[in-house]
Amino acid sequence: MEFCKKNVKSDCAELLSRFQTTDSVRFQVFSKTWREMQFSEIFYGGMNQKERRDFTRLTLDTAYSFFMPPYSFQIRVGGLYLLHSLYRCQLCSPPEQIRLALKDWEDVKKLEKDAVNAQHHDVVYILRKLESDKAFTFAAMPTALIFKKKRKVERPIVHEEFMERPSRPQELINLELLEELSNIDDLYGKLKTSFSSEVQRVDDSINLVRRDLVPQLRSTVVDFYKWQHRNCSGRAQLIASIKSKAYGEAAEAAKSRRHRQVEVDVTSNVAGPPRISTRTSKMSLKARTHENIRISDDLCKEASTTSQINCLTKLECCPEEKKKRMKSFRW
Repeated sequence: MEFCKKNVKSDCAELLSRFQTTDSVRFQVFSKTWREMQFSEIFYGGMNQKERRDFTRLTLDTAYSFFMPPYSFQIRVGGLYLLHSLYRCQLCSPPEQIRLALKDWEDVKKLEKDAVNAQHHDVVYILRKLESDKAFTFAAMPTALIFKKKRKVERPIVHEEFMERPSRPQELINLELLEELSNIDDLYGKLKTSFSSEVQRVDDSINLVRRDLVPQLRSTVVDFYKWQHRNCSGRAQLIASIKSKAYGEAAEAAKSRRHRQVEVDVTSNVAGPPRISTRTSKMSLKARTHENIRISDDLCKEASTTSQINCLTKLECCPEEKKKRMKSFRW
């Protein structure tokens, strides 16, 4: 099923891209896009039972990648709707479950909490419906691990257009706005000084603006930009590095160095660094047996000859009986 993995991912990305243009998180809008693309026909085709189940597993794993960070809230909601629709439209019996990694459960509950706070009830309903139908199967990893060593590790492709733009704070608070705020702050300070010189006692209600407002606002925006940029790319890079280490080629030591053991001679009285000597390999069992057990020549010859079965039934100490010659009877 590796040959259709790229096509499935591009189809899911196209569906979510159309859903993103609607600027909505309603399931009704998503289902309209689903029907327009006729996405339920993805499971149609001449496949046997094993191929159908493998293809369903691949489709669910691909949709699961859009359900997790670092994508935006709308794309993650679209990934949830996609998982729900694919799970309902699959042709496998019993249905193939959605693999949910234990490390991602916290992100799922956080998404549910954000949906509850924003009163996106359709998002909460779809998520809890999947939970009640036992559509999730909890696993250590989102995809099944295999022990086949790959020469080239494929890193997951991250769609930049689906992530939150980290430049939005800069679009809201730019240099012109900061300069204007600085001028207003200076004008406010001058008016407050002139007013306090006329009145002997300064009223506390005059301090309506925080001190150093413009520098604090600028530093906050810069910190938020750095944090969001680090959050967006950090998770993808971490997963890619973990997978590359897990599937990477293991460095094999040479045979001459693999079985070599180092022995340190600590009994020497000579001053200086300890001497290192290589330990000789032990003799085989056959060589030790020939060395310890010595067989005489007669026994060796007897052992080398094959035994006859009739010899085992006779006693060597008993002499052979001579056959008695029967005398012929004469009339």
